[in-house]
Amino acid sequence: MADMGNIAADEAADVVARLKRRMIDEALPLWSTVGWDQATGGFIDRLHRDGTADTAAPRRVFVQARQIYCYAKAAQMGWYPEGRAIALKGLEHLVAKAKAPDGRPGFVHRLSPEGTVLDGRRDAYDHAFILFALATVYALDQDAQVRAEIDALLAFLDGHLRSPHGGVHEGLPVSLPRRQNPHMHLFEAMIACFDATHDLAFQNRAGEFFALFLANLYDKQKRILTEYFEEDWSKIEPVSVEPGHQAEWVWLLKGFERITGCPTGQRRAELLATALRYRDEATGCLIDEGDDSGNIRRHSRRLWPQTEIAKAWIAQAESGETGAPDEARAALARLERHYLSHPVRGGWYDQFDRDGKSLIDTIPASSFYHVLCAVTEAEQVLG
Repeated sequence: MADMGNIAADEAADVVARLKRRMIDEALPLWSTVGWDQATGGFIDRLHRDGTADTAAPRRVFVQARQIYCYAKAAQMGWYPEGRAIALKGLEHLVAKAKAPDGRPGFVHRLSPEGTVLDGRRDAYDHAFILFALATVYALDQDAQVRAEIDALLAFLDGHLRSPHGGVHEGLPVSLPRRQNPHMHLFEAMIACFDATHDLAFQNRAGEFFALFLANLYDKQKRILTEYFEEDWSKIEPVSVEPGHQAEWVWLLKGFERITGCPTGQRRAELLATALRYRDEATGCLIDEGDDSGNIRRHSRRLWPQTEIAKAWIAQAESGETGAPDEARAALARLERHYLSHPVRGGWYDQFDRDGKSLIDTIPASSFYHVLCAVTEAEQVLG
């Protein structure tokens, strides 16, 4: 029987249909109207607690990319036909404002609401999401210009961000520590690029990140994904474990298996078992951070690990794992109950402390990608 974390069976049974309606009727309309800056263009980075736009908040470039993904994906699923035009409008703005405004290759890190550069760093994590957004838009109508943007971004990664030790630098200027996180999202982007183009080069690129995962990111003895590293991939102690990332890799490894046929079942089972060690007793939700001995280091719990544990169970359900569909629905029901039941329709709570008190006063746009991805995966696999 699924560990429901006090979620009733009937609450979990039709959760996928409820979340799909929530996306179509509430979230997608909200973030394309209030969440789009009519005056200067571009997506709003966050809403105030009452659901009005925080027009003064700086625009993080990865958030622009994530919102483009959301609307392209919603259009692709047939959920939101106007999503295509919104995604294209967002992409046009992103390329116009964030791509090489200082004459150097790559995308900048942060813009002002008016579209001027606030931080000119070239960040690997940002570029992973821009690539992911481009792949999702390309999947809609195989536009040659979008493909050219994909190829230019790959050339930037190859020419400027590659590390001699494998993987990519954190960004330019080069900084430490190195993190697994940008590599995880580049892995995700390469899988998405393969799905959009069927170009075998993307299988190979995804394979490089899979090899890096096995060689450096994943500790096979302790069965944990490590977060922070020195330049040569030696672990930084004490080791930080983020259960949300453990869960996210379960889903990504299933995607890699799907596009390559390379079996990943053993590692998926290990990662999932480890993620589940770090749960909040009262709610059954994943907490933010633990150590490599299974102890909880931070009892706060953000929204995104809850979407990732749902996706991990969805991946296992797709593999025919007994009980996984029930676990996936229970995880989605916890997400709905604790995070999505916000007074602003289409909004969410982003983080709670161990007592269930909301820690973040705004409604960040950055969470939409996590929620929408979990719900689209649920619809495709659980129906």
